[in-house]
Amino acid sequence: MKKSSRIAKDELRPEYKRSDFPGGLVRGKYTERLRKSTNIVVLKPEVAEVFPTEEAVNNALLSLIELAQKATRRTKGSSQPRKSGQAEL
Repeated sequence: MKKSSRIAKDELRPEYKRSDFPGGLVRGKYTERLRKSTNIVVLKPEVAEVFPTEEAVNNALLSLIELAQKATRRTKGSSQPRKSGQAEL
């Protein structure tokens, strides 16, 4: 004989009692703590197609960071003394 698979929304399993939870039952009680302690990022589907693995995403982002750092170094280094005959912009 099959057990009924329909369980009321607010019903606990028979082995649990409400008295086992003195603070009450609170939905989403740990949500904020989870947000602070994880670094999960959800990619748009079109991005996930191009970067299907964690490693692919990390490699792409590391390359972008490297390029940005190089561009920043060039910008800072552009304050070198001008050669004679060069006009100031």
